[in-house]
Amino acid sequence: MAHATIIGSGPNGLAAAVSMARAGYRVRVLEAAATIGGGVRSEASTLPGFVHDICSAVHPAALASPFFQAFGLADRIDWIRPAISYAHPLDDGRAGVAWRDVERTAAGLGVDERAWLSRLRPLSAHIGGVVDFTGNQMLRIPRDPVTAVRFALRMLDQGTPLAKRTFRTEEAAALLSGVLAHANTPLPSLAGAAAGLLLAAQAHAGGWMYPRGGAQRIADALAADLRAHGGEIETGVHVTDLGALDWGDPARGDVLLLDTSPRLLLSHPDVPSRYARAVEGYRYGPAAAKVDFALDGPVPWTNPDVALAPTVHVGGTREEVWASENAVAHGRVSERPYVLTSQPSVLDDSRAPAGKAVLWAYIHVPQGSDLDATELVTRQIERFAPGFRDRILAHHAVPASAREAINPAEIGGDILGGAFTIRQAIRRPTLSTAPWRTPMPGVYLASASTPPGPGVNGLSGWHAARTALKDAGAPASLADLF
Repeated sequence: MAHATIIGSGPNGLAAAVSMARAGYRVRVLEAAATIGGGVRSEASTLPGFVHDICSAVHPAALASPFFQAFGLADRIDWIRPAISYAHPLDDGRAGVAWRDVERTAAGLGVDERAWLSRLRPLSAHIGGVVDFTGNQMLRIPRDPVTAVRFALRMLDQGTPLAKRTFRTEEAAALLSGVLAHANTPLPSLAGAAAGLLLAAQAHAGGWMYPRGGAQRIADALAADLRAHGGEIETGVHVTDLGALDWGDPARGDVLLLDTSPRLLLSHPDVPSRYARAVEGYRYGPAAAKVDFALDGPVPWTNPDVALAPTVHVGGTREEVWASENAVAHGRVSERPYVLTSQPSVLDDSRAPAGKAVLWAYIHVPQGSDLDATELVTRQIERFAPGFRDRILAHHAVPASAREAINPAEIGGDILGGAFTIRQAIRRPTLSTAPWRTPMPGVYLASASTPPGPGVNGLSGWHAARTALKDAGAPASLADLF
């Protein structure tokens, strides 16, 4: 029986592991941390009884992912499907609200109703085509070319200064800018538009769902399936040198899949110089400085609809969001930063003791920043939720400079697996029709540093596993495995 060794137990690593185990490989997963999950871990980081997600909290891409659909993730854990996917508060109690119902969202935007519908209704109605276009290696003909063209046109519309002419109300402009800012890239930009439009379309299709009990449930479901098919997981094993790793014999069909930064490939004794230069030239982007709060009750948002939204983009107007993201791109942090927050306990009472609440929040900062974001985040939330500061029971801050110690794949605190630019969306980390394959026999890259990039969808891991199986002469489809 051939062996597969997977380094890293994030969603991509576990997706690769499950795929290889179901294909008949004897699978071993090596994880540096004491617990599995990578970007989908949960723990009580503030006070007992308060469950916080360590990295990702809400998962728009998960149930739209072809891999997770085949895996049956929707049926393996309990999902919460909020009526409001995300909200964006403004001063004076106003807010833009992205309901799962695109018509209801547009109706709340006044004179921008038609503009919102024209941009997002065609994408959300054909979400499968959008996911196909954005969720695979870009150097191929899309299965739904009409939707691909629609998506590309809207990228041009929102990824250039033309975006200023799209909406007439502050609510609509802020609502879309808040979701585009997820890409942690200068705004406006084509990369930001691509990432944000995908997320906005998912908000009006399946919605921005999240697992009851925390993101850890995703990792646990994958791990349970892996073990059911004979796989093993070892935690506390930090691999820093591939040359010292006993992973098997590629001539015998053994494979090594890395859910890690591409930099680990540089430690392989046989890495070709040309490939090494490409990996060395792969850029990492701005980082995240995160704060978790344990609260003595829900966040007291001025706008009542914002209080119902599990995800809230706190950043003020579109101009303020753009200024915040562009400051980070120039090595600075705005005094009024864009804050991405998640308040899962508004719909999940398992996340905090009765009457209490948890809040997950981060801001974008320059790579490697030592900034403790607690006060900046607190002030910005207090702006739209007076009294928030008084509800804080405890907090836990993780500066960008500390993130790599928690997850070695987060170079300098970059949680996206590399700068998310149009160039690196295609050249991730190399320009290839199969970027998951490396020049070293039997070695594959299965992380968010390969297409389709960041997001809890398991697709990078699945693509890497599929490539390995194809190279072994056993081409597999998702239907073959599940």
